[in-house]
Amino acid sequence: MALTAEQVLNSLKSKFGESIISSEEQYGMLSVTISKEKNLEVLQYLFDNEELKFQFLTDLTGVHYPDQLLSIAVVYHLHSLTHNFRFRIKCFMTAENPTIQSLTSLYAGANWMERETYDFFGIIFEGHPNLKRILNVDSMEAFPLRKEYPLEDPNRVDKKD
Repeated sequence: MALTAEQVLNSLKSKFGESIISSEEQYGMLSVTISKEKNLEVLQYLFDNEELKFQFLTDLTGVHYPDQLLSIAVVYHLHSLTHNFRFRIKCFMTAENPTIQSLTSLYAGANWMERETYDFFGIIFEGHPNLKRILNVDSMEAFPLRKEYPLEDPNRVDKKD
């Protein structure tokens, strides 16, 4: 029997009812927003559950919504290879305190994805074994994919005519 979005959502609601903030289906993909405090617990459940088996982390990234109070989001794309079912989990937080639990203890591939997300969005993954910049220079102080980052370097001398 094929796994459905309704089954996944019902399983999550029965186990983590109060931590499920919202859910929707966009373009045929289930998207669930959960409390950031429960991210590791929820993803551990999805990984270990024999009926679901979400044991592949396809992607992990950040999003900046500057017009919202909870303006920083971490987005996880999970895949159950057993059921060939994919879905998305989102966790929102404030830009002043962008911290969330690391998934490196659960998914080895989360290591570099979390470092890249930290590098570009400034999201701190608590418990990460080596959270430091991976693509930008170490001396960089800004996080370039936040929408507050200047589009041009104000220190460039070649544009001052």
